[in-house]
Amino acid sequence: MPVYEYVCPDCNVKFERLRPMSDGRMAECPTCNAPGERVLSVFAAFSMSAGGDVASLAGPGCACAAGGSCGCAI
Repeated sequence: MPVYEYVCPDCNVKFERLRPMSDGRMAECPTCNAPGERVLSVFAAFSMSAGGDVASLAGPGCACAAGGSCGCAI
């Protein structure tokens, strides 16, 4: 089951839920119990060299540069 991210439109709390893919787009907010809407999850992976330099594992630019799809249509 995937982990989905949600945001509550009432109290603006961001939260995650482990849910089946067939489950709805809403989840109950843990703070105020209002229905939270599923949002696009964005993550990044970074690596640090022995010299302390930080670099994206995908390379420079967006996820498209590593064969992914970010929707930027470059």
